[in-house]
Amino acid sequence: MITVTQALDAIFDLVTPLDSEEVTLADAAGRVLAAPVTATRLQPPFAASAMDGYALNGVEADPEAMFRVIGESAAGHGFGGKVGPGECVRIFTGAPMPTGADRVIIQEDVERKGDLITLARKLDQGPHVRPAGADFAPGDTIPAPRVLSPADLALAAAMNVPELTVTRKPQVALLATGDELVMPGEAPGPDQIIASNSFGLKALIEANGGHARMLPIARDNADSLRTAFELASDADLIVTIGGASVGDHDLVGDVAAGLGMDQSFYKVLMRPGKPLMAGRIGNAAMIGLPGNPVSSMVCGHVFLVPALRAMLGLGAAPAPRRTATLTAAVKANGSREHYMRARVDGGEITIFESQDSALLSVLAQANALAIRPPSDSERVASDQLEYLPI
Repeated sequence: MITVTQALDAIFDLVTPLDSEEVTLADAAGRVLAAPVTATRLQPPFAASAMDGYALNGVEADPEAMFRVIGESAAGHGFGGKVGPGECVRIFTGAPMPTGADRVIIQEDVERKGDLITLARKLDQGPHVRPAGADFAPGDTIPAPRVLSPADLALAAAMNVPELTVTRKPQVALLATGDELVMPGEAPGPDQIIASNSFGLKALIEANGGHARMLPIARDNADSLRTAFELASDADLIVTIGGASVGDHDLVGDVAAGLGMDQSFYKVLMRPGKPLMAGRIGNAAMIGLPGNPVSSMVCGHVFLVPALRAMLGLGAAPAPRRTATLTAAVKANGSREHYMRARVDGGEITIFESQDSALLSVLAQANALAIRPPSDSERVASDQLEYLPI
């Protein structure tokens, strides 16, 4: 068996960043930017008012001074003339500053009668003008790689860039195996259970930038598995669920080997998730997850998500860990790295009493995986413990 770190490094060796594609701004949310976005214009393209008020020459802005209103400047409709001595222009937020004006007196500091205004005795400091190019200038960039946020897309749009270069989504084939499985909504036989892992993993994959395709459940025979692998032949990553252990009905490894899989490793010093396998088959990387529901999801967070990020060009790195304070003592850990279902709240972490790898109800209550190193000694309340957010 190998360590979690060794297994993750081996998986990184199996995957490479994917190629890129062009998408419109409207389709770019959550995608990974593969090439920098470069501004093509100045923003704002002109000096603009930051407030509603009156634009005038700031050197004339004396308390109780009077000015003649000679026009109006609104967003999309600037004032075409020039502001001379003793003159001002009614202006609104976002409107271009007229030539000859460099200060906006807010309307609360002005009394207007007809076309004449009088400034208040006490004026705020101003000048309430946004300089041209205060936001960005031609050549400024949004750097890559990055997961595109709503703010990134708003900025790209303001830069007048209608399409972005993003990394292609990893195409992931999900292959659940086992005679005991039926799909949700079907009537299970007396010895069958509902297939659940594929749905949790699909959501996890798509929340982290991939596209998951659920294949029909493969039965515990070589022909069914071979057919399933053929259906997955166009994927970037094949994720099998179950059938990777050493029982008489665990055939995934043997069938994959018969189809030319180059196995990288089998079995990892972790709990849950020991019967983990990885390799390459055809043009695809392959990760064989355990069949127990919690084991499968834990391995998804520890191995599958970092693999997806590497394929998206975001770097080959483990899932980031955080630290919280234990609320209760926990016993010494065994020889395998243990990922324990836990709840983090306000900087404190509470580990659930039951850690059975078949209990999805416990996993659904958890928002963290508390990490116990191999042979970790007993921990007491107030100890600091690392965890993975989930």
